Amino acid sequence: MSVVRLDRWVGVLAAALFVLSVVGFGAALPDYSQALHPVTWLGAHGIPHALGFNLLGLVLPGALAVVVAERLRRQLPVDAAWTARVGSQMLLLAALAFIAMGLLPLDFEDQMDMQGPASKLHASVWMVWALAFVAGSVMLGAARLRHSGGRRLGLLALGCGIGAGLLAFGLPGVLPAALAQRLAFACWALWLALALPLSRRR
Repeated sequence: MSVVRLDRWVGVLAAALFVLSVVGFGAALPDYSQALHPVTWLGAHGIPHALGFNLLGLVLPGALAVVVAERLRRQLPVDAAWTARVGSQMLLLAALAFIAMGLLPLDFEDQMDMQGPASKLHASVWMVWALAFVAGSVMLGAARLRHSGGRRLGLLALGCGIGAGLLAFGLPGVLPAALAQRLAFACWALWLALALPLSRRR
């Protein structure tokens, strides 16, 4: 199988690993509620199987997201707009921040009030992920919309980026925090699954 054909599945694998990890590790943890608890609580210090979730649900999907971002960057033409170039770099930063969420987990003892140093650090890398993904996808999407061959990818990027931004920063007070966070992650997973396949269509 060629590298080009493998490209189509890298993001799908990343998204699937993340979603299955959230569902599987959540089901295996007594008293854990997908409707009430944050996703990365599954990887907090002191939680059973936290290491497994951090590796399978955050670090590995993040590493695959790095591949997606790098492939997209390499597809840019030499005369690509600066917004496309900066956007692709921001998406790479978002992928690295996603990895960092697994390497810098919450602390179960202080995650509820976020006052401990571990939880503050985790919250910081989550913020980096959210800001970088929103900015990167919107910038790349806006640039791709200007080219007839990239409009599907552009619409996907804009939709996922704006959706994630609203959910991460605009709707937590409207929706339950756990639901808003999951929907923001869902925007990221959808982007990962479809970005490379759409980028190959002309």
